Amino acid sequence: MKGFLSKLWVALFPTTLASTQSSETSHNIDFSKLVSMAEMGDPVSQLKLGLKYYKGEGVLKNEAEAAKWYRKAADQGDAIAKVCLGLMYADGRGVPEDDAEAVKWYRKAADQGDAIGQVCLGSMYADGRGVPKDETEAVKWYRKAADQGDDLGQYNLGLMLANGRGVPKDEAEAVKWYRKAADQGYSLGQDRLVEMYANGHGVPKDEAEAVKWCRKAADQGYVVGQYDLGVMYANGHGVPKDEAEAVKWFRKAADEGYAPGQYNLGIMYANGHGVPKDEAEAVKWFRKAADQGYAPGQYDLGVMYDNGRGVPKDEAEAVKWFRKAADQGDAVGQYYLGVIYAHGHGVPKDEAEAVKWYRKAADQGYAPGQYNLGVMYADGHGVPKDEAEAVKWYRKAADQGDADSQNNLGRLYVLGTGVPKDEAEAYKWFLLSGSQGNELARESITKIEKRLTPDQRAEGQRLAREFVHK
Repeated sequence: MKGFLSKLWVALFPTTLASTQSSETSHNIDFSKLVSMAEMGDPVSQLKLGLKYYKGEGVLKNEAEAAKWYRKAADQGDAIAKVCLGLMYADGRGVPEDDAEAVKWYRKAADQGDAIGQVCLGSMYADGRGVPKDETEAVKWYRKAADQGDDLGQYNLGLMLANGRGVPKDEAEAVKWYRKAADQGYSLGQDRLVEMYANGHGVPKDEAEAVKWCRKAADQGYVVGQYDLGVMYANGHGVPKDEAEAVKWFRKAADEGYAPGQYNLGIMYANGHGVPKDEAEAVKWFRKAADQGYAPGQYDLGVMYDNGRGVPKDEAEAVKWFRKAADQGDAVGQYYLGVIYAHGHGVPKDEAEAVKWYRKAADQGYAPGQYNLGVMYADGHGVPKDEAEAVKWYRKAADQGDADSQNNLGRLYVLGTGVPKDEAEAYKWFLLSGSQGNELARESITKIEKRLTPDQRAEGQRLAREFVHK
Protein backbone atom coordinates (compact mmCIF):
# COMPACT_ATOMS: atom_id res chain seq x y z
CA MET A 1 0.00 0.00 0.00
CA LYS A 2 2.73 2.46 0.89
CA GLY A 3 4.17 2.26 -2.62
CA PHE A 4 0.99 3.73 -4.12
CA LEU A 5 1.42 7.06 -2.34
CA SER A 6 5.00 7.53 -3.50
CA LYS A 7 3.89 6.65 -7.03
CA LEU A 8 1.22 9.36 -6.85
CA TRP A 9 3.72 11.89 -5.57
CA VAL A 10 6.12 11.24 -8.45
CA ALA A 11 3.27 11.38 -10.95
CA LEU A 12 1.97 14.69 -9.64
CA PHE A 13 5.34 16.35 -9.32
CA PRO A 14 7.70 15.01 -11.98
CA THR A 15 9.89 18.09 -11.83
CA THR A 16 8.78 20.73 -9.36
CA LEU A 17 9.16 18.84 -6.10
CA ALA A 18 12.33 17.10 -7.22
CA SER A 19 13.92 20.23 -8.64
CA THR A 20 16.95 21.66 -6.89
CA GLN A 21 17.41 24.48 -9.39
CA SER A 22 15.10 27.14 -7.88
CA SER A 23 16.40 29.51 -5.24
CA GLU A 24 15.26 29.37 -1.62
CA THR A 25 13.45 32.69 -2.05
CA SER A 26 11.43 31.61 -5.07
CA HIS A 27 10.70 28.31 -3.32
CA ASN A 28 9.27 30.16 -0.32
CA ILE A 29 7.16 32.32 -2.61
CA ASP A 30 5.84 29.24 -4.40
CA PHE A 31 5.00 27.56 -1.10
CA SER A 32 3.25 30.64 0.24
CA LYS A 33 1.21 30.85 -2.93
CA LEU A 34 0.30 27.15 -2.63
CA VAL A 35 -0.86 27.66 0.97
CA SER A 36 -2.89 30.68 -0.06
CA MET A 37 -4.58 28.82 -2.90
CA ALA A 38 -5.27 25.82 -0.63
CA GLU A 39 -6.81 28.04 2.06
CA MET A 40 -9.01 29.63 -0.61
CA GLY A 41 -10.42 26.17 -1.26
CA ASP A 42 -8.63 25.08 -4.45
CA PRO A 43 -8.68 21.25 -4.27
CA VAL A 44 -5.60 20.74 -6.45
CA SER A 45 -3.60 23.05 -4.21
CA GLN A 46 -4.98 21.28 -1.14
CA LEU A 47 -3.83 17.93 -2.52
CA LYS A 48 -0.39 19.29 -3.43
CA LEU A 49 -0.02 20.85 0.01
CA GLY A 50 -0.96 17.53 1.62
CA LEU A 51 1.67 15.78 -0.47
CA LYS A 52 4.28 18.37 0.52
CA TYR A 53 3.54 17.81 4.20
CA TYR A 54 3.60 14.05 3.70
CA LYS A 55 7.00 14.10 1.97
CA GLY A 56 8.49 17.00 3.96
CA GLU A 57 9.12 18.98 0.77
CA GLY A 58 9.79 22.64 1.59
CA VAL A 59 8.19 22.18 4.99
CA LEU A 60 8.73 19.97 8.02
CA LYS A 61 7.20 16.53 7.48
CA ASN A 62 3.85 16.43 9.24
CA GLU A 63 1.55 13.51 8.49
CA ALA A 64 -1.36 14.89 10.53
CA GLU A 65 -1.21 18.10 8.51
CA ALA A 66 -0.98 16.05 5.32
CA ALA A 67 -4.11 14.13 6.27
CA LYS A 68 -5.91 17.40 7.03
CA TRP A 69 -5.28 18.77 3.54
CA TYR A 70 -6.07 15.48 1.84
CA ARG A 71 -9.42 15.51 3.60
CA LYS A 72 -10.18 19.04 2.43
CA ALA A 73 -9.46 18.09 -1.18
CA ALA A 74 -11.28 14.76 -0.82
CA ASP A 75 -14.37 16.48 0.55
CA GLN A 76 -14.45 18.47 -2.67
CA GLY A 77 -14.44 15.28 -4.70
CA ASP A 78 -10.76 14.96 -5.67
CA ALA A 79 -10.26 11.24 -6.35
CA ILE A 80 -6.50 11.18 -5.79
CA ALA A 81 -6.96 12.92 -2.43
CA LYS A 82 -9.49 10.24 -1.49
CA VAL A 83 -6.95 7.53 -2.27
CA CYS A 84 -4.27 9.36 -0.29
CA LEU A 85 -6.58 9.75 2.70
CA GLY A 86 -7.46 6.06 2.47
CA LEU A 87 -3.77 5.20 2.53
CA MET A 88 -3.28 7.33 5.63
CA TYR A 89 -6.06 5.44 7.42
CA ALA A 90 -4.79 2.05 6.21
CA ASP A 91 -1.29 2.75 7.55
CA GLY A 92 -2.26 4.83 10.59
CA ARG A 93 -0.30 7.85 9.39
CA GLY A 94 -1.46 11.20 10.67
CA VAL A 95 -4.75 9.60 11.71
CA PRO A 96 -5.63 6.57 13.85
CA GLU A 97 -5.34 3.34 11.84
CA ASP A 98 -8.82 2.43 10.65
CA ASP A 99 -9.27 -0.08 7.84
CA ALA A 100 -13.00 0.53 7.56
CA GLU A 101 -12.37 4.24 7.06
CA ALA A 102 -9.69 3.42 4.50
CA VAL A 103 -12.19 1.27 2.58
CA LYS A 104 -14.72 4.10 2.66
CA TRP A 105 -12.33 6.52 0.95
CA TYR A 106 -10.99 3.95 -1.52
CA ARG A 107 -14.56 3.14 -2.52
CA LYS A 108 -15.36 6.80 -3.09
CA ALA A 109 -12.36 7.10 -5.43
CA ALA A 110 -13.08 3.74 -7.08
CA ASP A 111 -16.68 4.70 -7.76
CA GLN A 112 -15.38 7.78 -9.58
CA GLY A 113 -13.40 5.45 -11.84
CA ASP A 114 -10.00 6.14 -10.29
CA ALA A 115 -7.82 3.13 -11.13
CA ILE A 116 -5.56 3.35 -8.08
CA GLY A 117 -8.61 3.60 -5.83
CA GLN A 118 -9.95 0.48 -7.52
CA VAL A 119 -6.70 -1.40 -6.93
CA CYS A 120 -6.60 -0.30 -3.30
CA LEU A 121 -10.20 -1.36 -2.76
CA GLY A 122 -9.46 -4.70 -4.43
CA SER A 123 -6.52 -5.22 -2.08
CA MET A 124 -8.71 -4.63 0.97
CA TYR A 125 -11.18 -7.26 -0.25
CA ALA A 126 -8.33 -9.67 -1.07
CA ASP A 127 -6.88 -9.33 2.45
CA GLY A 128 -10.14 -8.93 4.36
CA ARG A 129 -9.15 -5.58 5.79
CA GLY A 130 -12.02 -3.28 6.70
CA VAL A 131 -14.43 -5.58 4.83
CA PRO A 132 -15.13 -9.32 4.93
CA LYS A 133 -12.58 -11.14 2.78
CA ASP A 134 -14.05 -11.59 -0.70
CA GLU A 135 -11.61 -12.57 -3.45
CA THR A 136 -14.32 -12.45 -6.14
CA GLU A 137 -14.96 -8.81 -5.23
CA ALA A 138 -11.20 -8.19 -5.23
CA VAL A 139 -10.97 -9.56 -8.77
CA LYS A 140 -13.85 -7.31 -9.84
CA TRP A 141 -12.02 -4.16 -8.74
CA TYR A 142 -8.64 -5.27 -10.05
CA ARG A 143 -10.25 -5.95 -13.43
CA LYS A 144 -11.82 -2.48 -13.51
CA ALA A 145 -8.39 -0.93 -12.97
CA ALA A 146 -6.71 -3.34 -15.39
CA ASP A 147 -9.22 -2.56 -18.11
CA GLN A 148 -8.20 1.09 -17.80
CA GLY A 149 -4.59 0.11 -18.47
CA ASP A 150 -3.37 0.48 -14.88
CA ASP A 151 -0.25 -1.60 -14.41
CA LEU A 152 -0.95 -2.34 -10.73
CA GLY A 153 -4.42 -3.57 -11.61
CA GLN A 154 -3.06 -5.71 -14.43
CA TYR A 155 -0.40 -7.22 -12.18
CA ASN A 156 -2.83 -7.97 -9.34
CA LEU A 157 -5.37 -9.46 -11.74
CA GLY A 158 -2.60 -11.71 -13.06
CA LEU A 159 -1.80 -12.84 -9.51
CA MET A 160 -5.42 -13.78 -8.84
CA LEU A 161 -5.64 -15.74 -12.10
CA ALA A 162 -2.32 -17.49 -11.54
CA ASN A 163 -3.39 -18.68 -8.09
CA GLY A 164 -7.08 -19.28 -8.73
CA ARG A 165 -8.16 -16.69 -6.17
CA GLY A 166 -11.64 -15.33 -6.85
CA VAL A 167 -11.54 -16.78 -10.36
CA PRO A 168 -10.81 -20.20 -11.85
CA LYS A 169 -7.05 -20.73 -12.09
CA ASP A 170 -5.84 -19.78 -15.57
CA GLU A 171 -2.10 -19.38 -15.97
CA ALA A 172 -2.28 -18.44 -19.65
CA GLU A 173 -4.67 -15.59 -18.79
CA ALA A 174 -2.37 -14.62 -15.92
CA VAL A 175 0.53 -14.37 -18.36
CA LYS A 176 -1.56 -12.09 -20.57
CA TRP A 177 -2.11 -9.61 -17.74
CA TYR A 178 1.45 -9.85 -16.41
CA ARG A 179 2.65 -9.05 -19.93
CA LYS A 180 0.41 -5.98 -20.14
CA ALA A 181 1.90 -4.68 -16.88
CA ALA A 182 5.42 -5.68 -17.94
CA ASP A 183 5.09 -3.92 -21.29
CA GLN A 184 4.45 -0.70 -19.37
CA GLY A 185 7.73 -1.20 -17.56
CA TYR A 186 6.22 -2.44 -14.29
CA SER A 187 9.02 -4.43 -12.70
CA LEU A 188 6.82 -6.75 -10.65
CA GLY A 189 4.96 -7.74 -13.82
CA GLN A 190 8.29 -8.39 -15.50
CA ASP A 191 9.40 -10.47 -12.51
CA ARG A 192 6.26 -12.61 -12.73
CA LEU A 193 6.87 -13.21 -16.42
CA VAL A 194 10.33 -14.46 -15.46
CA GLU A 195 8.75 -17.03 -13.16
CA MET A 196 6.16 -18.10 -15.74
CA TYR A 197 8.71 -18.58 -18.55
CA ALA A 198 11.30 -20.20 -16.29
CA ASN A 199 8.81 -22.82 -15.07
CA GLY A 200 6.61 -23.17 -18.14
CA HIS A 201 3.47 -21.91 -16.42
CA GLY A 202 0.90 -20.59 -18.89
CA VAL A 203 3.55 -20.49 -21.63
CA PRO A 204 6.03 -23.01 -23.01
CA LYS A 205 9.14 -23.12 -20.82
CA ASP A 206 11.70 -20.72 -22.29
CA GLU A 207 14.69 -19.78 -20.15
CA ALA A 208 16.01 -17.29 -22.71
CA GLU A 209 12.68 -15.43 -22.57
CA ALA A 210 12.84 -15.55 -18.78
CA VAL A 211 16.29 -13.93 -18.94
CA LYS A 212 14.96 -11.22 -21.26
CA TRP A 213 12.28 -10.14 -18.80
CA CYS A 214 14.61 -10.53 -15.85
CA ARG A 215 17.09 -8.18 -17.49
CA LYS A 216 14.37 -5.61 -18.12
CA ALA A 217 13.49 -5.60 -14.43
CA ALA A 218 17.15 -5.60 -13.37
CA ASP A 219 18.01 -2.69 -15.67
CA GLN A 220 15.35 -0.64 -13.90
CA GLY A 221 17.12 -1.23 -10.60
CA TYR A 222 14.62 -3.81 -9.33
CA VAL A 223 16.70 -5.72 -6.80
CA VAL A 224 14.84 -9.02 -7.11
CA GLY A 225 15.43 -8.90 -10.86
CA GLN A 226 19.12 -8.18 -10.30
CA TYR A 227 19.38 -11.10 -7.90
CA ASP A 228 17.49 -13.45 -10.23
CA LEU A 229 19.68 -12.45 -13.16
CA GLY A 230 22.71 -13.28 -11.03
CA VAL A 231 21.25 -16.72 -10.32
CA MET A 232 20.68 -17.27 -14.05
CA TYR A 233 24.28 -16.42 -14.89
CA ALA A 234 25.58 -18.50 -11.96
CA ASN A 235 23.70 -21.58 -13.16
CA GLY A 236 23.76 -21.00 -16.91
CA HIS A 237 19.98 -20.87 -17.22
CA GLY A 238 18.95 -19.11 -20.43
CA VAL A 239 22.44 -17.61 -20.79
CA PRO A 240 25.94 -19.08 -20.98
CA LYS A 241 27.23 -19.71 -17.46
CA ASP A 242 29.27 -16.68 -16.39
CA GLU A 243 30.17 -16.47 -12.71
CA ALA A 244 31.81 -13.04 -13.03
CA GLU A 245 28.58 -11.70 -14.51
CA ALA A 246 26.65 -13.41 -11.72
CA VAL A 247 28.83 -11.63 -9.17
CA LYS A 248 28.13 -8.30 -10.89
CA TRP A 249 24.37 -8.71 -10.51
CA PHE A 250 24.53 -10.13 -7.00
CA ARG A 251 26.63 -7.11 -6.02
CA LYS A 252 24.08 -4.68 -7.47
CA ALA A 253 21.34 -6.28 -5.40
CA ALA A 254 23.60 -6.53 -2.36
CA ASP A 255 24.57 -2.86 -2.54
CA GLU A 256 20.86 -2.01 -2.38
CA GLY A 257 20.61 -3.95 0.87
CA TYR A 258 18.83 -7.01 -0.58
CA ALA A 259 19.67 -9.84 1.82
CA PRO A 260 19.54 -12.76 -0.68
CA GLY A 261 21.91 -10.79 -2.95
CA GLN A 262 24.27 -10.20 -0.03
CA TYR A 263 24.16 -13.86 0.87
CA ASN A 264 24.85 -15.08 -2.66
CA LEU A 265 27.69 -12.61 -3.02
CA GLY A 266 29.12 -14.09 0.17
CA ILE A 267 28.82 -17.59 -1.34
CA MET A 268 30.74 -16.45 -4.43
CA TYR A 269 33.57 -15.06 -2.28
CA ALA A 270 33.59 -18.12 -0.01
CA ASN A 271 34.06 -20.46 -2.98
CA GLY A 272 36.06 -18.22 -5.30
CA HIS A 273 33.41 -18.26 -8.01
CA GLY A 274 33.65 -15.26 -10.32
CA VAL A 275 35.95 -13.48 -7.85
CA PRO A 276 39.18 -14.44 -6.10
CA LYS A 277 38.40 -16.55 -3.04
CA ASP A 278 38.21 -14.26 -0.01
CA GLU A 279 36.66 -15.74 3.11
CA ALA A 280 36.86 -12.49 5.09
CA GLU A 281 34.84 -10.80 2.34
CA ALA A 282 32.41 -13.72 2.41
CA VAL A 283 31.95 -13.23 6.15
CA LYS A 284 31.29 -9.52 5.57
CA TRP A 285 28.41 -10.25 3.18
CA PHE A 286 27.03 -13.14 5.21
CA ARG A 287 26.94 -10.80 8.21
CA LYS A 288 25.07 -8.11 6.26
CA ALA A 289 22.42 -10.66 5.29
CA ALA A 290 22.37 -12.20 8.77
CA ASP A 291 21.89 -8.82 10.44
CA GLN A 292 18.72 -8.41 8.40
CA GLY A 293 17.41 -11.69 9.79
CA TYR A 294 18.07 -13.70 6.62
CA ALA A 295 18.35 -17.30 7.85
CA PRO A 296 20.79 -18.64 5.20
CA GLY A 297 23.15 -15.76 6.03
CA GLN A 298 22.85 -16.59 9.71
CA TYR A 299 23.64 -20.28 9.40
CA ASP A 300 26.51 -19.76 6.96
CA LEU A 301 27.95 -17.10 9.25
CA GLY A 302 27.72 -19.74 11.96
CA VAL A 303 29.60 -22.18 9.72
CA MET A 304 32.36 -19.63 9.19
CA TYR A 305 32.74 -19.11 12.96
CA ASP A 306 32.56 -22.85 13.64
CA ASN A 307 35.39 -23.54 11.20
CA GLY A 308 37.44 -20.37 11.66
CA ARG A 309 37.01 -19.34 8.04
CA GLY A 310 37.42 -15.60 7.46
CA VAL A 311 37.09 -15.00 11.22
CA PRO A 312 38.83 -16.43 14.29
CA LYS A 313 37.22 -19.73 15.27
CA ASP A 314 34.54 -19.06 17.87
CA GLU A 315 32.16 -21.90 18.67
CA ALA A 316 29.98 -19.78 20.97
CA GLU A 317 29.48 -17.26 18.20
CA ALA A 318 28.69 -20.10 15.80
CA VAL A 319 26.00 -21.37 18.18
CA LYS A 320 24.51 -17.88 18.40
CA TRP A 321 24.04 -17.64 14.64
CA PHE A 322 22.83 -21.23 14.20
CA ARG A 323 20.23 -20.58 16.90
CA LYS A 324 19.03 -17.38 15.23
CA ALA A 325 18.37 -19.31 12.02
CA ALA A 326 16.87 -22.28 13.85
CA ASP A 327 14.54 -20.08 15.90
CA GLN A 328 13.09 -18.76 12.63
CA GLY A 329 12.16 -22.31 11.69
CA ASP A 330 14.94 -22.65 9.12
CA ALA A 331 15.64 -26.35 8.58
CA VAL A 332 19.34 -25.92 7.82
CA GLY A 333 19.83 -23.82 10.94
CA GLN A 334 17.99 -26.44 12.98
CA TYR A 335 20.20 -29.16 11.53
CA TYR A 336 23.41 -27.30 12.35
CA LEU A 337 22.21 -26.60 15.88
CA GLY A 338 21.58 -30.32 16.25
CA VAL A 339 25.14 -31.06 15.12
CA ILE A 340 26.48 -28.54 17.65
CA TYR A 341 24.62 -30.24 20.52
CA ALA A 342 25.52 -33.73 19.32
CA HIS A 343 29.24 -32.91 19.44
CA GLY A 344 29.29 -30.36 22.26
CA HIS A 345 30.78 -27.54 20.21
CA GLY A 346 30.20 -24.22 22.00
CA VAL A 347 27.53 -25.80 24.21
CA PRO A 348 27.53 -28.71 26.67
CA LYS A 349 27.05 -31.98 24.77
CA ASP A 350 23.36 -32.89 24.88
CA GLU A 351 22.20 -35.67 22.59
CA ALA A 352 18.53 -35.29 23.54
CA GLU A 353 18.72 -31.65 22.49
CA ALA A 354 20.46 -32.70 19.29
CA VAL A 355 17.60 -35.09 18.55
CA LYS A 356 15.09 -32.29 19.15
CA TRP A 357 16.71 -30.06 16.53
CA TYR A 358 17.34 -32.88 14.05
CA ARG A 359 13.66 -33.77 14.31
CA LYS A 360 12.60 -30.18 13.61
CA ALA A 361 14.74 -30.17 10.46
CA ALA A 362 13.63 -33.67 9.50
CA ASP A 363 9.95 -32.81 9.87
CA GLN A 364 10.48 -30.11 7.25
CA GLY A 365 11.84 -32.68 4.82
CA TYR A 366 15.52 -31.72 5.17
CA ALA A 367 17.40 -34.87 4.19
CA PRO A 368 20.56 -34.35 6.32
CA GLY A 369 18.32 -33.86 9.36
CA GLN A 370 16.42 -37.05 8.52
CA TYR A 371 19.67 -38.97 8.11
CA ASN A 372 21.11 -37.75 11.41
CA LEU A 373 17.85 -38.49 13.20
CA GLY A 374 18.02 -42.01 11.77
CA VAL A 375 21.56 -42.38 13.11
CA MET A 376 20.44 -41.27 16.59
CA TYR A 377 17.67 -43.90 16.61
CA ALA A 378 19.98 -46.59 15.21
CA ASP A 379 22.60 -45.96 17.90
CA GLY A 380 20.28 -45.04 20.77
CA HIS A 381 21.79 -41.59 21.22
CA GLY A 382 19.42 -39.08 22.80
CA VAL A 383 16.49 -41.47 22.28
CA PRO A 384 15.84 -45.14 23.08
CA LYS A 385 17.37 -47.35 20.41
CA ASP A 386 14.70 -48.08 17.78
CA GLU A 387 15.86 -49.68 14.54
CA ALA A 388 12.44 -49.51 12.89
CA GLU A 389 12.36 -45.75 13.55
CA ALA A 390 15.89 -45.48 12.17
CA VAL A 391 14.71 -47.22 8.99
CA LYS A 392 11.79 -44.79 8.72
CA TRP A 393 14.05 -41.73 8.76
CA TYR A 394 16.74 -43.25 6.54
CA ARG A 395 14.05 -44.07 4.00
CA LYS A 396 12.72 -40.51 4.00
CA ALA A 397 16.19 -39.15 3.27
CA ALA A 398 17.04 -41.98 0.84
CA ASP A 399 13.90 -41.26 -1.16
CA GLN A 400 15.29 -37.74 -1.65
CA GLY A 401 18.55 -39.17 -2.98
CA ASP A 402 20.70 -38.92 0.16
CA ALA A 403 23.59 -41.30 -0.53
CA ASP A 404 24.52 -42.00 3.11
CA SER A 405 20.93 -42.88 3.95
CA GLN A 406 20.71 -45.15 0.92
CA ASN A 407 23.86 -46.95 2.02
CA ASN A 408 22.60 -47.36 5.59
CA LEU A 409 19.25 -48.59 4.38
CA GLY A 410 21.02 -51.17 2.21
CA ARG A 411 23.03 -52.35 5.19
CA LEU A 412 19.87 -52.78 7.30
CA TYR A 413 18.21 -54.85 4.56
CA VAL A 414 21.28 -57.11 4.43
CA LEU A 415 21.10 -57.65 8.19
CA GLY A 416 17.32 -57.72 8.47
CA THR A 417 17.53 -55.06 11.15
CA GLY A 418 14.38 -52.98 11.49
CA VAL A 419 13.14 -54.48 8.20
CA PRO A 420 12.72 -58.01 6.82
CA LYS A 421 16.00 -59.27 5.34
CA ASP A 422 15.96 -58.66 1.57
CA GLU A 423 19.25 -58.74 -0.34
CA ALA A 424 17.73 -57.64 -3.66
CA GLU A 425 16.35 -54.54 -1.91
CA ALA A 426 19.71 -54.04 -0.20
CA TYR A 427 21.46 -54.29 -3.57
CA LYS A 428 19.11 -51.64 -4.99
CA TRP A 429 20.06 -49.16 -2.26
CA PHE A 430 23.78 -49.91 -2.55
CA LEU A 431 23.59 -49.33 -6.32
CA LEU A 432 21.84 -46.01 -5.85
CA SER A 433 24.29 -44.85 -3.19
CA GLY A 434 27.35 -46.13 -5.03
CA SER A 435 26.30 -44.31 -8.22
CA GLN A 436 26.69 -41.09 -6.24
CA GLY A 437 30.24 -41.97 -5.23
CA ASN A 438 29.64 -43.44 -1.77
CA GLU A 439 32.68 -45.66 -1.21
CA LEU A 440 31.12 -47.79 1.53
CA ALA A 441 28.25 -48.61 -0.80
CA ARG A 442 30.67 -49.53 -3.59
CA GLU A 443 32.48 -51.92 -1.26
CA SER A 444 29.12 -53.44 -0.29
CA ILE A 445 28.20 -53.87 -3.96
CA THR A 446 31.36 -55.89 -4.55
CA LYS A 447 30.61 -58.12 -1.53
CA ILE A 448 26.91 -58.66 -2.12
CA GLU A 449 27.28 -59.42 -5.84
CA LYS A 450 29.36 -62.49 -4.92
CA ARG A 451 26.40 -64.12 -3.20
CA LEU A 452 23.42 -62.83 -5.17
CA THR A 453 21.70 -65.16 -7.61
CA PRO A 454 21.30 -63.84 -11.18
CA ASP A 455 17.60 -63.31 -10.47
CA GLN A 456 18.34 -61.32 -7.30
CA ARG A 457 20.89 -59.19 -9.12
CA ALA A 458 18.47 -58.50 -11.98
CA GLU A 459 15.73 -57.65 -9.48
CA GLY A 460 17.94 -55.22 -7.57
CA GLN A 461 18.99 -53.51 -10.79
CA ARG A 462 15.38 -53.26 -11.91
CA LEU A 463 14.35 -51.71 -8.59
CA ALA A 464 17.20 -49.18 -8.82
CA ARG A 465 16.16 -48.18 -12.37
CA GLU A 466 12.55 -47.77 -11.25
CA PHE A 467 13.68 -45.52 -8.39
CA VAL A 468 15.69 -43.31 -10.72
CA HIS A 469 12.85 -42.95 -13.21
CA LYS A 470 9.93 -42.58 -10.81
